[in-house]
Amino acid sequence: MPSWNEIADGLFVARYEPLDISVTLVRGSDGLLLVDTRCNPREAAEVASDVAALGIGDIRWVVDTHAHYDHSFGNQVFAGTATIIGHHRIPAHYAEFEAPRLAAWTADPSASPQYDWTGVELTPPHVLVTDEHTLDLGGRSVRIIALAPGHTDTDVVVHVPDAGTWIVGDVVEESGPPMYGSGSFPLGWPRVLADLAEHMGESDLVVPGHGAVVDRAFVHEQAHRLQAVADAISVGFAHREPVEYVAERAAGASRMPLEMVEPAVIRGYTQLAAS
Repeated sequence: MPSWNEIADGLFVARYEPLDISVTLVRGSDGLLLVDTRCNPREAAEVASDVAALGIGDIRWVVDTHAHYDHSFGNQVFAGTATIIGHHRIPAHYAEFEAPRLAAWTADPSASPQYDWTGVELTPPHVLVTDEHTLDLGGRSVRIIALAPGHTDTDVVVHVPDAGTWIVGDVVEESGPPMYGSGSFPLGWPRVLADLAEHMGESDLVVPGHGAVVDRAFVHEQAHRLQAVADAISVGFAHREPVEYVAERAAGASRMPLEMVEPAVIRGYTQLAAS
């Protein structure tokens, strides 16, 4: 069982392997809000058991920060006992990306031997957020804010105003570079992050999707690195430069690994061509 670190009053974070996923609990007098459910029902059941062992209340609400497998594939464990909340585009993202990926992985487990997909049932949120949803946990309000397309087009952040804390999923990553995964928007992501940082206080806490708790300065710094990638994509596309050349330039400017940046260039080129 990982340790639950109380980073603010009634706000707990645990970092789970695999993938160093940050799972967050927000406590109100009426129950607990859980943020993200990990990769499969067994991992989600582990979270449920660990939370029960804390003896601080029952999980009554769940928020998916986005649709990716490592943050929402455990939803089914909580669907009968808690209200699941997430971005309104999660069902569409499931249909386009996660369902085909799950089908392929299930058909050929050797394609992703590090994970266990047995029994995963894609379970979209009960409450779909298009703009902002305020939730009363009992003596504590939280804001669930839908973001513009960035890391995905299903990103939400959970703002806990009385704790000065933002739970942001993978729009920010600390234990590794930002991941341009399925459904990313590399040209829009920097602006999303910069706008989000402008709403944060200098001393606010930021819980990333993976890694340690950070602050507003870290968010600004990551926005600058993402902007370096976006700028390289825009310039490269305008000059019809090869993807490989642009990826190398973007990797150098952003101080990110080439293998992480090249998918962003391909995705960005595709989106610019479509527009």
